[in-house]
Parts: sequence; structure tokens; C-alpha cells
Amino acid sequence: MSAPARVIAAMSGGVDSAVAAALAVDAGHEVTGVHLALSPDRQTLRSGARGCCSVEDANDARRVADELGIPFYVWDLADRFREDVVDDFVAEYAAGRTPNPCLRCNEKIKFSAVLDRARALGFDAVVTGHHARLAGGELRRSVDAAKDQSYVLGVLTAEQLAGAVFPLGSITKERVREIAAERGFAVATKPDSHDICFIPDGDTRGFLSRRLGVQPGPVVDAATGTTIGEHAGTHGFTIGQRRGLGVSAGDQRPRYVLGIEPVTRTVTVGTAEQAEVDEVVTGTPTWSGPVPDLPFAAQVQLRAHGTPVPCQVSGTEGGGLRIALAERQRGVAPGQSAVLYAPDAARGDRVLGQGAVVRAGERHRSVSS
Repeated sequence: MSAPARVIAAMSGGVDSAVAAALAVDAGHEVTGVHLALSPDRQTLRSGARGCCSVEDANDARRVADELGIPFYVWDLADRFREDVVDDFVAEYAAGRTPNPCLRCNEKIKFSAVLDRARALGFDAVVTGHHARLAGGELRRSVDAAKDQSYVLGVLTAEQLAGAVFPLGSITKERVREIAAERGFAVATKPDSHDICFIPDGDTRGFLSRRLGVQPGPVVDAATGTTIGEHAGTHGFTIGQRRGLGVSAGDQRPRYVLGIEPVTRTVTVGTAEQAEVDEVVTGTPTWSGPVPDLPFAAQVQLRAHGTPVPCQVSGTEGGGLRIALAERQRGVAPGQSAVLYAPDAARGDRVLGQGAVVRAGERHRSVSS
């Protein structure tokens, strides 16, 4: 967005959103800072780099807005966040899937609830501190590969991207902190948030157990069909998981989670070779730009910090995507997002779209649509 515009700067209280707001001001935009109150218990203090939406974060965001001389408001979206992100997270794990809450927050909160409200109030766009680029309306990777967040933005539609501004996509995280220090922002050295923001202690299994309860069941070895252990709930596992299985197979080879069946409460484990797949099927995709003609070649990234691999993309009878992988991958879990990037070297940083993984397997087997 080159021409000056009225924009909302989503200010989390961290260094990235602070610098993004500052750069938006420098670009001549009419900026209003907004802190999203997403936690129902915001009076607790952040613990190091864990958690978010605390009173400390709100105060940090307000101080930056004051230093920039821009209006500042707090929008309470706690109920919407609980319904669309937290409850969805719990429900997905209960169904044996592995969701990405950051992706869901971008889709349902920052670029749905916030963007819709901003437009209703007469604003043109929402500025965020995401490390990604928009070039000619196309979503692209950040120049800082280590901090790139295009994967968790891959769910956004072209219409949503038209209302987004990502000022940090062309600079490194190191430079972001330098800019914050040059401006005297107290958040210049503030640690980045890690893990899942609404699980500040980092104990995902404990968080899910408190909501879903103890639901014991067998751990079955795929090679022999025998039960080799017990678990307290399928929600404590994800496809591809190796650590924390609490089982020991007779051959001493490491085991990985191959399947999760919540109805029978069965967790199936197998060897590394059994955990590898060369085909992924997704649900109905969303596209970041023009809808490509099927079939087409692309690169696919299957997790937030995964390495993209070449693939061939075709359609399914159910309106989803069938993605044939050029290299076998391990740990592809239903519920994750398969984000597609352009295949060519020159424009391989361009996001095409994404689909939520329905299942993964081998091409010589029949994969349902």
C-alpha cells in the first residue's frame, strides 16, 4: 500500500508490532494503534517469552503508541478468540487432528474480526508485525528466512491480503531490534513470544487433559498389531511424534505415531519408514491470488518451520487437493496446513494458497477424497 491511508496497527506489545506501527507512521499513513485483548485473565503478568495479552503487553503497546503520537485503543476480542481459536484447538485435538492456532488466529481474528471492524470504522487496512512481504498483491516470504511467517498467513484470501500491510517483510529481525533501539522503545530487547500464546506454561498435553479429561486407551504397534502400552488420552499425541510415547518395542527401534483414532482411543505407532508418506490430501483450498488451473507443479510446506518440497497438485472429487510429494515426508498430520508456493526458483517465495490436511499416505494406496 504505497499511497497514504487510514490504517489500524495491531500492537501486541512486542518489538515487531511496535516497529511495524512506526514504519507505517514513517510511510505517511494515518495510524491508529489497537491492542487486541484476547485473554480472559489479562491481569496476570507475562512469564519471560511465554504467553501474551497480559497487562504488561497492553502497557508496552500503549507506551509505544504514546511515543509515536498516535491514538491507541484496546479491543476486547476474548470471547471471539476463545470460540474461534482456543475451542477450535481443543476440538481438533479431540478429533485426532493437529491444528495450528497461529494460522487460525490470523484467519479468524486478525484478518477477519479485526479487518472487518477496521473497514466498518472507515479504515483501509490492518498493519501487523508479521515477517512476510506483499509485492503486487502477492504474498511472499520474508527476506529473513529464519523469521518468515508466510506459512501461517497462507490461509488468507486475496481479498484479506488487499487489506493487509506487512512493513517488516523486507528487513531482518536484527534490523527490527536496531530500529526499536534507535527510537528508544523499551521493547527493543523484549523476548519474542514462543509456543502457543494461550498456553503460557508450554504444557500442551496438560492444557488439553484439563479440558478433555483422562481417556485411557491402547498404544498398538503397527508391525505386529499387539498392544505395547497404554495412554491417558489420544489428545496427547500427534502424527509423527517420537518422544513421550511411553512404550518400548521388542526390537528397540524407535517408534513414531502413525495413527490416532479417538473413537476407539487407539494410538498406532510404527517405525520411521512406516511414518513416511509421499502423498497428501487436503480439504477445500483457499487461494492467495488467482485460482490456478489443475493440475500444476508447486512447492509445498507442511509445517510452520518445515522445508518446502517439490510436488504435483491435482484435484479430488470432493473439491480438495491431492499433493504428490517428490520427496517422502514424515510427521504429516491431519489438521495441519499444506501451504503451496510457486515452483520456480525466481518466484518460489510466492504463496499460492493452502489446504488443511485430511490425510496422508502412499500414492500406490487408494486415498479417499
